[in-house]
Amino acid sequence: MDQLWSPWRYQYVQKAHAGDGCIFCEKTAQRNDEENLLIYRGEQNFVVLNLYPYTAGHMMVVPYEHIATLEAASPGTLEEMILLAQQAQRHLRVIYRSPGFNIGMNLGESAGAGIAGHIHLHVLPRWPGDTNFMTTIGETRVLTEELPVTYRKLSAAFNSAG
Repeated sequence: MDQLWSPWRYQYVQKAHAGDGCIFCEKTAQRNDEENLLIYRGEQNFVVLNLYPYTAGHMMVVPYEHIATLEAASPGTLEEMILLAQQAQRHLRVIYRSPGFNIGMNLGESAGAGIAGHIHLHVLPRWPGDTNFMTTIGETRVLTEELPVTYRKLSAAFNSAG
């Protein structure tokens, strides 16, 4: 079996465990949405850009409640999470013209969750041919725009159209 290594991922996971607090809880408490790349605040969840995106537009839907499992989430939280993921997909399709999407969760550290104590749903736009070995071999991501630009586009879409 061949193995592909991604050492950049370990650095990210270590940073996520570096502090005593939860990065998601801290972001919502700070109320500095633009600096924290927090795109939208719903009633039970918020939408935030991923600081280490796989593609431009990679965002996450995160409950305000600090919970580690789907079983711990209320039906209302789960319903809003899926509706916000649907809205995210719609905005990504319009803004980035992406024909495909990755939408999913890694629950628990052993499943690859970088922040295992607080569930979050990833929503990523995808295009034909957008995968390559640049991340694995070159430890580099090639993104089409800077995070503040992505933030402005998606924040405007979420906060105007709904």
